[in-house]
Amino acid sequence: MNLPRLRVANAPVSWGVLEFPMGAGGQSYASVLDEIRDTGYAGTELGDWGFLPENPRTLRRELERRHLVLVGGFVPVALSDPEAHGLGEEIALRTTRLMASAAGSAPWLILSDDNGRSEVRTVNAGRVLPAHGLSGPQWRDVGRGADRIARTILDECGLRTVFHHHCGGYVETPEEVDRLLQATDPELVGLCLDTGHYRFGGGDSAEVVRRYAGRIRHVHFKDCDPGVAARSRREGWDYFESVRQGVFCELGKGEVDFPAVLEELRRTAYTGWIVVEQDVHPGMGTPKESAGRNRAYLRSLGI
Repeated sequence: MNLPRLRVANAPVSWGVLEFPMGAGGQSYASVLDEIRDTGYAGTELGDWGFLPENPRTLRRELERRHLVLVGGFVPVALSDPEAHGLGEEIALRTTRLMASAAGSAPWLILSDDNGRSEVRTVNAGRVLPAHGLSGPQWRDVGRGADRIARTILDECGLRTVFHHHCGGYVETPEEVDRLLQATDPELVGLCLDTGHYRFGGGDSAEVVRRYAGRIRHVHFKDCDPGVAARSRREGWDYFESVRQGVFCELGKGEVDFPAVLEELRRTAYTGWIVVEQDVHPGMGTPKESAGRNRAYLRSLGI
């Protein structure tokens, strides 16, 4: 049997470069790209705006000299607030214009909630209740905003959109992922499945691949440490403290069933990217060492 080809990328977030004020890594973009290549990955995401070059010719040159593919760019937008849609659209266009100029039509716009901004969602990450969620009209606003942004960047840049569910935001639990997909046009908005966030949010990633195979168009591999997750719930940690304590451990060291996820992805003929996103936390060694261990684990699974 011929199995679908799965390509593996990493991202600057694994080197501490992210949109949250948690202390970004101190390495240059050139060093991070070198280490992504040297640890066996074939692609990268854009990372927080301004980390990789904003000049498309420079960005293309830096990627090509390392034989790396640009696979996506992350844009957080407070979609439940209609007044945020216009600015979100501008930021998405800025991001996708850069990616389209540097890499053609291959990268995804990875749209997400403006995670970590709502106190109730940040404090209750990993244990949110229905009372912490959005109202019916707010879900309609989310769907309209996501569709609007996705349509604009498709029309103007030729790039397509996936939505990244995320703990600490309004789309975290399996039920909320369902609502997001129901609220959006399947022709415009796909799902970026993040296995670690889905598990910390209470879901089973293999099951969601079975359920939403046609909507899953980009995949982030992240693991979830059940002991840290349980302690987070017991002690009432917020999202950021849970991350600092290592809730998203290295691949194969937590409870995400990656062999089952891969089996389902292959069964559904998924041929997109697997992107490793490893949150940096004490005791893991250097990001390059961690990236190497995560790549070795994926090779042990046949990818």
